[in-house]
Amino acid sequence: MPPRELLSIGELAERAGVTVKAVRFYSEQGLLPEAERSGGGHRRYAPEALERLRTIRALRGLEVPLPQVSQVMAEHEDGADSGLLGDLVARRLEALGAEMRALRWREAALRLVHEADEGQRTELVRMVGVLGSPPSTDALARYWRRLLPGRLAARLRTAVVDAAVPTLPEEPTAAHVLAFARLHALTVQADDACLAEHRPAPPRPDLLYDGLREAYELSVPALRAGREPGTASDEAVDCFVAAHARSADRRDTPVFRRELGRALAGGEHPAMRCYWRWAGELSPEPTIGAAHSWLSSALAARLGAGEDGVPVAG
Repeated sequence: MPPRELLSIGELAERAGVTVKAVRFYSEQGLLPEAERSGGGHRRYAPEALERLRTIRALRGLEVPLPQVSQVMAEHEDGADSGLLGDLVARRLEALGAEMRALRWREAALRLVHEADEGQRTELVRMVGVLGSPPSTDALARYWRRLLPGRLAARLRTAVVDAAVPTLPEEPTAAHVLAFARLHALTVQADDACLAEHRPAPPRPDLLYDGLREAYELSVPALRAGREPGTASDEAVDCFVAAHARSADRRDTPVFRRELGRALAGGEHPAMRCYWRWAGELSPEPTIGAAHSWLSSALAARLGAGEDGVPVAG
């Protein structure tokens, strides 16, 4: 190739819009082969090096790691298409999505502290500063695994934990950060004595949780529609009561309904009420805590309407 067609390192850098240092670096990494060296030892590049350099810059602009840049370039030159570039871009998109989620949570956390009253900021910083971005829900899951009855079947334990731990919003607000920080603090500070105070101890936990899961699912449409507990379907209330009756090895009778109504009248443990309130602030979907409270109120409405817990015919 005639010498006049070769490009010096400076000419190549200028045409590609990069620094001489960058061209030298890519050359030393084996990504940009030299055509030859001048008599004075200066690098000379063939014209096609310009297109190669532009491709390298584009890949690096997408943050493709250098080893993978080399693989993509080799694949491109061989005319092969193993899908490597597509896989690299997909992985980078996934990583970028995680970075953006982290930034959104960090922004919401900073906004929470920024908008708070001066006297509240130190406490908020302590609560929020221990959380990751985005925060992990592992502490909440551990709390539920410790709280649930030890004899509960593994499949039900997993189902309850999955349902009880809220899904974090993709677009968090300052209120979301505060709700999660409170949930996190509640769960990590719960010691064995605290858990023992409100750990359920049904005689036959599998029967109870299996039945309650079905009852909660039946109540979700009404909860989404904002209906009052008194309008609950007989099917949902009957399923709710039957779960408790089977667990206690009892029959669903008027006497049992009155006993269950009295047992539920006191409501949940204060820690549980706080948990479900804050969990509800994180998700637009009804929580299982909201479903339990709604069905308990629905049963109370039935009991108030007639001795057997079934509405009196009008």
